[in-house]
Amino acid sequence: MNKKNGEFQKRLLATFKAEAEEHVKAITSGLIELEKDLPPETGMEVVERTFREVHSLKGAARSVSAANIESLCQATENVFSALKHKEIDLHPALFNTLHRVVDAFNEMIFSSDMGVGFKGERIAAIKEHLSKMEAGELTELQAPAGESGESFPAGTYLSAEVVRVPTEKMVALLLQAEEMVSAKLAVSQQMEDIAAILAMIEEWNRKWSKKYPEIQDLRRIEERKIRSENNRTNPAMSDAGLLEFLDMTRARIRSIEKKVVDLKRQTQQNRYSIGIMTENLLENSKKALMLPFAALFDSFPKIIRDLSHEHGKEVKLTVSGEEVEVDRRILEELRTPFIHLIRNGIDHGIEKPDRRVEVKKPKAGNIEIAVSLVEGNKAEITFSDDGAGVDIEKVREVSMSRGIAQASGNDQPADQEMLSLIFQSGFSTSPIITDISGRGLGLAIVKEKIEKLNGRISIESRQNQGTTFKIAMPLSLITFRGVLVKAVEQVFVIPTPNIERVIRINKEKIKTIENRETIPLEDITVPLARLGDILELPGIQEDRPFLHTVVVESAGKMIGIVVDEILSEQEVVVKNFNRHLSRIRNIAGATILGSGKVAPILNVQDLIKSAMKYHGAPLKVDGSKTKEEKRSILVVEDSITSRMLLKGILETSGYHVKTAVDGIDAITCLKTDKFDVVVSDVDMPRMNGFDLTAKIRSDKQISNLPVVLVTALESREDKERGIDVGANAYIVKSNFDQSNLLEVIKRLI
Repeated sequence: MNKKNGEFQKRLLATFKAEAEEHVKAITSGLIELEKDLPPETGMEVVERTFREVHSLKGAARSVSAANIESLCQATENVFSALKHKEIDLHPALFNTLHRVVDAFNEMIFSSDMGVGFKGERIAAIKEHLSKMEAGELTELQAPAGESGESFPAGTYLSAEVVRVPTEKMVALLLQAEEMVSAKLAVSQQMEDIAAILAMIEEWNRKWSKKYPEIQDLRRIEERKIRSENNRTNPAMSDAGLLEFLDMTRARIRSIEKKVVDLKRQTQQNRYSIGIMTENLLENSKKALMLPFAALFDSFPKIIRDLSHEHGKEVKLTVSGEEVEVDRRILEELRTPFIHLIRNGIDHGIEKPDRRVEVKKPKAGNIEIAVSLVEGNKAEITFSDDGAGVDIEKVREVSMSRGIAQASGNDQPADQEMLSLIFQSGFSTSPIITDISGRGLGLAIVKEKIEKLNGRISIESRQNQGTTFKIAMPLSLITFRGVLVKAVEQVFVIPTPNIERVIRINKEKIKTIENRETIPLEDITVPLARLGDILELPGIQEDRPFLHTVVVESAGKMIGIVVDEILSEQEVVVKNFNRHLSRIRNIAGATILGSGKVAPILNVQDLIKSAMKYHGAPLKVDGSKTKEEKRSILVVEDSITSRMLLKGILETSGYHVKTAVDGIDAITCLKTDKFDVVVSDVDMPRMNGFDLTAKIRSDKQISNLPVVLVTALESREDKERGIDVGANAYIVKSNFDQSNLLEVIKRLI
């Protein structure tokens, strides 16, 4: 732990020195500019700008506990404050003194001990002189005895090892480095082409060898003809021209073979050189854009504090492995998934303090994030809480009621299969939808983001012990391994991390179960689908006795994909689509092969969904029903403005809307008309929204009617009361967004 803290402190100090150098340069530049004859307005702007630089330097020094630098900055700030308020005037003695202060800054910042060993009496003397100047005593600060008074050598602090470069420039360099992979693949393709040419030459040589005896016989016959007198009188009967052509052809082929062999040797050398240069360039470019996970985790304690306070819970955060470095682009993409995991853990996982005490747990819950390196170029991240865990039976109940999972006979879906369902969009076990949870989108977003980064996520949970999410992902987005396959004359790339295995299946082993083709794989049965059918490609896939099959897996689901040909595995550089094509079903991106052709990169998660949909049971359609009936909504709101607003939003979206002014009026409407959902305010005269919801739940005829509460009451107690009375959703007016309301209603009906 001490070693880790020491390394972190070392990186922090290096960052501080780079930042401090910029501040000192800006202060020096400001002082030099102030010594010029500037207009009053311009002069005050420079004073203000330099004042800010001193203040920023003070804040940076405080972050690394550089007390001497911080205290000297404070004294310097006071002088600039006096200049700003025109309490003192610009004076040569003032400039000379401030330049000596800058020299002192440089000495302390770039000393090995960050100014800790700086003489205390010297700091005190400088601060005392600055205080006198602040009071209007403009005299020059004299150099201490034994010092010449010369400025601190400029070259000393310019030797810092850290150079600050704008991120966009580094990203541009990295993208250019990534293009080198295409050049590397192109050279590899050239090697394959050369090998193919040599194979053709070798085939020609073999055929020549077989024909050589016949050619020799023909040559002997021709020699006899030449010696005969009859042949001299009839040259047209001679085969000499043919033999000469064959000899020339053989000589040319041997010459071509020699040149191709030389070309192969040169290309091998080029491939080796380009490969080494590309790997080194990519590795160095990657390191330049690497950041520790700490850059992501530093903001989490504040987020956890705010969320736990909002939910009336106590939660602490434990982090390990934050020093592991990862591509900053990955780090940026991980922020949203982790915030969703934190929300999920606090909202659904960690129990309230009194409940934790009841089950003999510490009053404060714990969220733990651990990062570790796997296989050198991958990271494994575990996100766990010690809360109540996932209620498997509740998940099973919700999935059965929504038709997401089905049980046949006495068989029930396995617990792990049930756990994987929580990643599906729209799946939630929350009893109520609020403005931040219950819609079933959080974990679906987490999974989608992780898989977009070529990662995988899984979940483990134990009742009353907690839940753990395991995320495996690459440390860089530069390249990944992919398997090239061909289907209907088109080449595709399947990411290697999603491939369970590549097999060749005898067609006799294919079995049809519930109108779906399947294949046996060890002790399980795997659904089978043809890639051309999934992608709805025109053309016919080749019919062979053996099927080339790629078994892919995502989120616990596995499927065999039949292709025409499995070509090879190679490095792949992802080319993302522009914003107009940001989301294409079944396609994650594209890559340029060594041949120069573009190959789509398949999205395995989408493939599995599309395969299930394509090979599933046909949708039942009622041909007699030509127009969908309008859904009916009852809006209960005492404010005429809010009532008309909600009515307008819902009617514009195609709903039939009736309004009521309070709970009593709503009960009357419910007795005379049929509605699909009730949207109600809470704070109303005669009968409020809570009482209305309770009344609906107690009436057997309408007890299942969905109720959405839209209210200005946003306290945790009010939301809990909404749950207690049986509301299906609770939307706070301060966060009101009509798309949220429409989405909730769509889900409920």
